[in-house]
Amino acid sequence: MMPAPQNRLPVIFDLDGTLVDSAPDIHASVNATLREARLRTLPLDRVRSFIGGGVEMLWAQIAAELGIDPAERSRLLAAFMSRYHHATQLTRLFDGVADALSVLAGRGHPLGICTNKPAIATRAVLDHFDLTRLFGAVISGDSLAVKKPDPAPLLAAIEALGGDPRDPRAVFVGDSAFDANCARNAGVPLLLFTGGYRHGPTNLLPHHAGFDDFSTLPALIAETAALDPIAFAGDPVADR
Repeated sequence: MMPAPQNRLPVIFDLDGTLVDSAPDIHASVNATLREARLRTLPLDRVRSFIGGGVEMLWAQIAAELGIDPAERSRLLAAFMSRYHHATQLTRLFDGVADALSVLAGRGHPLGICTNKPAIATRAVLDHFDLTRLFGAVISGDSLAVKKPDPAPLLAAIEALGGDPRDPRAVFVGDSAFDANCARNAGVPLLLFTGGYRHGPTNLLPHHAGFDDFSTLPALIAETAALDPIAFAGDPVADR
């Protein structure tokens, strides 16, 4: 397949910690569930450190932290999901996200979402911020049998946007090790948002370039789109 024209390069985004700061809503839903079960609650920073691998991993880490009987975990998870599915009141877009998405859509980039967040919660957030209309593909944590860092969700998003998953030419924008390793496994360059939920230094994560200001993202994507196809998904380079 010939490379897609530069202005048609698919751009796929992670959601939590990349486009939105949803940790306060997740934290509130977690603690409401723990209080109902008469268990110790957790501070925001601790819950934020558990975000990224999906709700099952979130609760596995909470259970380990609090010494919860594994047999109780599924009950707590179900109680959490009843709150979390539509938790948007405390969630905020990161600064500059709306403008950056508008610029990219205006330039003709097919836009997608690839997140480990469950589909109902994903749609609730996108609808809340009137972003659903911008995304031609939404792959959530329960869309497939596997989650990031497995490459399958990202490749599914690329295919849904008209790309070739056998020779993926797209850009992934994310904030975490799950995103970085998913992009590497898929052979797609990652633009790393350094203001999200990343743990540890950026140089430990494979990525093409890092940014902390969404106003710079359209230019970074234009530069990435201009890469020679041979170098497109090559070795990661240092942060800019």
